[in-house]
Amino acid sequence: MSDTHAARAAHDPAEIDRHVRTYIMVFATLMVLTLVTVAVSYLHLEIHEAVAIALLIATVKASLVALFFMHLVSERQVVLSILALTGFFAVALLLLPVVTNLDHITTADMPVGATAGAHSSESAHH
Repeated sequence: MSDTHAARAAHDPAEIDRHVRTYIMVFATLMVLTLVTVAVSYLHLEIHEAVAIALLIATVKASLVALFFMHLVSERQVVLSILALTGFFAVALLLLPVVTNLDHITTADMPVGATAGAHSSESAHH
């Protein structure tokens, strides 16, 4: 008897309307974020700023899709913990080239004589 009651509760018109409203709100949010992404592309930002903003917006959009359309919002805590750990390692792997090239990035911003002068003054003292 409780199985038929649970089956009827899952197909209750009010429950279906609530889910449809949620999906429509998520879809509308995704469309707004897409428009924000396009608007940001017209701001003529530095390339690293534009990429960072685009990745942030894409992360929010991917999270909405995963949480609502893939029904992860109602998953058990163990599954969400494994997903979070996977996301952490994915971000770490994406940031690894940035960290390894950090020295090249900082020396490239220095004036031409600053790096050569530092090396020549060190060799003069030795």
